[in-house]
Amino acid sequence: MIEQSKQYNKQQIALFGEVLMDQFPDGQQVLGGAPFNVAWHLQAFGQSPCFISRIGHDAMGESIRQAMSNWGMSVESVQTDPDYPTGTVKVTINKDEPSYEILADQAYDFIAAEQLNPANSYSIIYHGTLALRNSISEQALNSLKARHSGKVFVDVNLRAPWWHKEPVDQWLSKADWVKLNHDELMQLLPPQNTLQDAMRLFLTQHDLDVLIVTCGSSGAMALNNAGAFFEVTPEGNLPIADTVGAGDAFSAVLLLGMQLDWPLPVTMERAQTFASALVSQRGATVQDLSFYQTFIHAWNLD
Repeated sequence: MIEQSKQYNKQQIALFGEVLMDQFPDGQQVLGGAPFNVAWHLQAFGQSPCFISRIGHDAMGESIRQAMSNWGMSVESVQTDPDYPTGTVKVTINKDEPSYEILADQAYDFIAAEQLNPANSYSIIYHGTLALRNSISEQALNSLKARHSGKVFVDVNLRAPWWHKEPVDQWLSKADWVKLNHDELMQLLPPQNTLQDAMRLFLTQHDLDVLIVTCGSSGAMALNNAGAFFEVTPEGNLPIADTVGAGDAFSAVLLLGMQLDWPLPVTMERAQTFASALVSQRGATVQDLSFYQTFIHAWNLD
């Protein structure tokens, strides 16, 4: 079990959205869902995040609750749906790149605003775009953000056919930090001459503090509202088990840097280092705390 470090006295980070089981071709099931993966890593880094989601009244949902409890995570904000099942996604791997078959009407689509704790306040609210495909979960997030005075971090995940540009643009314009991959940036903008031109336009359009664009094996680039770019690249010849959850590992450290006031270049370097380590593991979460110890010591989190 992981306990919160005494050095952290800021408000919690809230993570809103899906938790599910990634089902691999060999029959293995691995806990997943971007907000859940990010919350899992933040727990390992001592943050005691508030994870807000919904699971089914089923064996898979109970296994998720148990895994969270075993990891030291609070299950207080994980709702149970009497009608809809715990989310599942079928993952296939082709040339080291994962693809996903995402089912409709999963429990995480029905996160209920009336079951949120109105007394809670947060330093950062993190959310993606997948769980907002249903208006019920979207209303719950809007209710949460209406009481929020801290930062909003949007982690874009455009999964066809579950997204439309207009609502995505609206969510982005209410964000402070946005992370998305290169392909997603191209889908949300008219063609630009260079990646930097596209990033400048995107940041301006949505009035962001920081924009991060990930580029797979080429690394990632950040742009802040002062106009400064920061680029990171992974080391060569990394051993890769699979790349499922690499972006979520990157996001977790971005949030950690926001929470602990790290400079953006430091945050980006640490996010790239952690994501590079994560791809050497199978699946998006790691259940061995020793995996995190190198980073905890190097970043003075202990």
